[in-house]
Parts: sequence; C-alpha cells; structure tokens
Amino acid sequence: MNLLLAEDDAILADALTAQLRLAGFEVEHAANGAVAEYLLLKQPFDIAILDLGLPMIDGLTVLKRLREAKRKLPVLVLTALDSLDDRVAGLNAGADDYLTKPFDFPELEARLYALLRRGPPVSGGIAFGALVFDRDAHRATLRGEALELSPREWDLLDLLLMQLARVVTKEQISQTWAQDRGENNGAGSIEVYIHRLRRKLEGSGLSIRTVRGLGYLLETGTMDT
Repeated sequence: MNLLLAEDDAILADALTAQLRLAGFEVEHAANGAVAEYLLLKQPFDIAILDLGLPMIDGLTVLKRLREAKRKLPVLVLTALDSLDDRVAGLNAGADDYLTKPFDFPELEARLYALLRRGPPVSGGIAFGALVFDRDAHRATLRGEALELSPREWDLLDLLLMQLARVVTKEQISQTWAQDRGENNGAGSIEVYIHRLRRKLEGSGLSIRTVRGLGYLLETGTMDT
C-alpha cells in the first residue's frame, strides 16, 4: 500500500515512517503543505496521513483542495488541536478519520487498516485497483467486465478485501467456509481455490501473495504462483 505521510515534525515523521514500513506500507514523506498537495494531486496513493499544522499551506487547505479535485483516497488527519470545532472542521473538509496528538502507533495502524478495508467510495460497491466489488448486489467487475465467481471464490475474495493490508490465514478461510458442509475445508482445498482466484485476476494488476507460514494477502503487483 502506497501511503503519503504529511508531517512537518522531522523526529515524528522519521519514527512514523520506520514503523509504517515495518507494517507493510510504502511511505512517501512530505514536510510541508505545498509538497503534500503536489504529491497528492500528481501521484497515486492508497491512503494519506495529513497533519493539519503544516507550514506553507496548512493541512486543512490541502485537504479541501484534494476533495475539490475529486480525489477519493482515504485521509486520516493528525493534529495537536483536539477541540470539537477543530474535529468538525477537519471532517467537514473531507477527512475520513481524525487522530489527535499524542497517540499510540497501534491505534494509528488500526485506524489505517479500517480505512483501507472500507475501500474508496464508488457507485455500486468498493474499489481496489481494477476491481469493483459490490456485496449488496453480489456483483464483481474487473476492468469493467463481469467477474464470474463460484460461491467459495466469492467468499474468499470478500475475505481478502475485508482484510486489506492484513494477512488472511487458512484458519480464517476455513471458518468462513465452515457453514458449507458439502465440501472439504482442508488446506488442500484452500490452495485449489486460491489458485483459481489467482487465474481469474491475471493481467488485472492485482495478485494474491502467499506469505509463507502465515497465509495470503491481496495486493497490487506481480502474481505469486
């Protein structure tokens, strides 16, 4: 996941960058609002952390301009200002979540994962890369074309999307399939459906990566077979 960190405190930015990279994010850092605005409007990101107290251009202005440009990526706002008016102003400007300083990194990480699991808002579902997944209508499209999925492939893809940026274990997959007693829920069966789903995602820019000894991760990149 590509993340923009807009934070002018150099010590905090260095610490967050190191922790975020350990958590699996590719981090681009902007030390002021002008750089943050330029990067957000010119480069593709999956999520952004935006400090409101940025020099040159304040974070609230950057956020407003981002939304005016119709950019829909999730934005988590960081600020030392914790009054109700400050929180309301950030949310009204287009923030998806709000965290006041000081904070603990596990909470920041959990909030980022929660935003990523929502997916960017699109008409008719959530989007991840070339995939649009509509749970309510039970419909999925890939590059605008209908994606035909068996019930188990649907449940597997749904679980992978719900756990974006987190590894999905074989135990979680088995639990998701537990109500279906007509088929084997063993590891071999899981690997068969992972293989089938990978084949259906080929050429889309999406892949299911095997995290050895842990499970599987849906991401953008080269297919892991």
